[in-house]
Amino acid sequence: MTIERIINKRIHDLGGGFEVGRVLPFRARRMVGPFIFFDHLGPLELATGIPRELDVLPHPHIGLSTVTYLYSGQITHRDSLGFEQEIRPGEVNWMVAGSGITHSERLEYARTHGANIHGIQAWVALPTECEEITPSFHHHAGADLPEWEEAGVKGRLIAGEAEGLKSGVHVHSPLFYQHWEMDADARRSLTTAYPERAIYCARGKVEIGSTFLSAGQMAVLNEGRLADVVACQPSIVMVLGGEPLGQRYLLWNFVSSSKERLEQAKEDWKAGRMKLPDADNLEFVPFPED
Repeated sequence: MTIERIINKRIHDLGGGFEVGRVLPFRARRMVGPFIFFDHLGPLELATGIPRELDVLPHPHIGLSTVTYLYSGQITHRDSLGFEQEIRPGEVNWMVAGSGITHSERLEYARTHGANIHGIQAWVALPTECEEITPSFHHHAGADLPEWEEAGVKGRLIAGEAEGLKSGVHVHSPLFYQHWEMDADARRSLTTAYPERAIYCARGKVEIGSTFLSAGQMAVLNEGRLADVVACQPSIVMVLGGEPLGQRYLLWNFVSSSKERLEQAKEDWKAGRMKLPDADNLEFVPFPED
């Protein structure tokens, strides 16, 4: 069989009414390669003057890289390293948390102009030897993200290496992450170069073998099996995967190979020992005690 399992997104409230579709982690499939978290943002139509309660307030991370990627809309990133960066469609915000970082995600553009927010936020776990590296932030656009076009398909390599292309995003373990825009009836095969792979339908409907994948569904593939993706209608498809990293534990926004390290991060946040963004330090997300 080509498909190991299908995962349906589950609605999750980030706070203030901003709901996302959470795909990873899933109880029966915690990770795909190094990807340990996968949230589908929107599509959400926001009018001018939206309340600030919809913003994602400053919060902490350790042991991972976050990657924010939008199809439409705009989000303002601010972090404890001093970076403030607008993320726009087709660009990449890649934040390496390492030993610890805090950031916020604000809807400043939508508040002023209105916007349709639609995109994906993923977390990529760091290999054990990199879990405590110095935090960093990188914004990528244009030539950093190789693009290609073939019969009915426009593609972009967001991160990693695949099919002879390499993204300008620096990654810490072997992986690939692609965005496909598919016309109706377009067909494309997925690389078999990595042992763990998944296909996510963000919009439209696609067929893999005799299995249909609708918007909000992820198909995790069996290792080495060829997978032809056929678009039943115009569709947005994300394909991702890589080499597995081994056991990772997840506590709130923290990822680590050590449960003790998670507890330390929890106590550091509760005690106020993690620096907040300079431009955004008047409020933050408290640790959820429940």
